[in-house]
Amino acid sequence: MVMKEATAGKMAGAAAADQAAATRGDWGWLTARLISLGIVLGAWEIYGRLFLSPAVFTYPTAIARAFFQLTVSGELAAAAAQSFIVLFIGWLSGILLGIPVGLLMARFRLVERSLDTYVNALYATPTVALVPLIINWFGFTTLARIVIVFLFAVFPVLINTFQGVRNVEPNLIEVARSFCSSESRLWGDVVLPSALPYIVAGLRLAIGRALVGLVVAELFTAIAGFGGIIERSTSAIRYDRMMVPVAILMIVGVGLTEGLRALERWLAPWTARRA
Repeated sequence: MVMKEATAGKMAGAAAADQAAATRGDWGWLTARLISLGIVLGAWEIYGRLFLSPAVFTYPTAIARAFFQLTVSGELAAAAAQSFIVLFIGWLSGILLGIPVGLLMARFRLVERSLDTYVNALYATPTVALVPLIINWFGFTTLARIVIVFLFAVFPVLINTFQGVRNVEPNLIEVARSFCSSESRLWGDVVLPSALPYIVAGLRLAIGRALVGLVVAELFTAIAGFGGIIERSTSAIRYDRMMVPVAILMIVGVGLTEGLRALERWLAPWTARRA
């Protein structure tokens, strides 16, 4: 009994030590990132003030001042509402279609052979080249912008999901089959957990693609949202105002990416331990 209690105590102590080490590691990475960000912004500020004309580019404090002006005028809030609605509907639509289609293509040869040519053809086609056609079909509407963002976002999700299912260890599937696992249990116990890191990686890639698609859509279709601010500010040679939506989209992209990494660590903690 004493031995069991001692062993349990050692295991609890080891778990606490691992947790403390992980926390220290997280704080260390955060500190390193903040220091790096401070150095880059400081160097950018000094160089911008000393060597750059406002007609050429801008610097961080000028961007912060333009952010304040756009916020007070209400222009930034209106543009953000337009852009984020399009971004999240297009991105989520890509997820809702890309994951199921990728799963079906990976598990069923007939589905793969039926869709593979079309997926490869559309993925290889520059999506920007399809924008005039989409505008011709849907007009200068919010729906057209959502479709453009969807086309940018869907293929990273679909292809990564496909590769994740295809890379499941055959031995794991054979073991599950040997225990008379049903198809639904096989998916829940083996296929999806093994493919999850690939799926989350596809979601992260889709974020960057969706942000690009958003700006392209707004520049080409209605000059609305963040794309409208970028276009008008560039025409007026106001690069400080132009960089405000760019900086916001960068922050949103980084935030969503970090959120998905945290979600992956929660859903698939074995990937973090393996790394």
